[in-house]
Amino acid sequence: QVQLVESGGGLVQPGGSLRLSCAASGFTFSSYTMSWYRQAPGKARELVALISSAGGGINYASSVKGRFTISRDNAGNTLYLRMNSLKPEDTAVYYCHQVPGSWGQGTQVTVSS
Repeated sequence: QVQLVESGGGLVQPGGSLRLSCAASGFTFSSYTMSWYRQAPGKARELVALISSAGGGINYASSVKGRFTISRDNAGNTLYLRMNSLKPEDTAVYYCHQVPGSWGQGTQVTVSS
């Protein structure tokens, strides 16, 4: 069955960086658009970034544009999110999402001094 396993979250100071990974299995990864979403406490889940199956089409939420970079390794079945210049408002659980389809379990990112 489809499995999406996120890793790389943690506690980081404002201005710091993290790289999230999502290991995919159980489907043809290279055939699917993939995305990252996040959900902060008390807020709705929101789209952070999206990448097309071959990686040629990318979109970002305006709140992360210029700071976050989505990428993928189709040979290794892995999705990435590089997050730079992190802000406290980036604190959330980050989810990997197969478009359309399954969700990962999420990884916590906390930005705090």
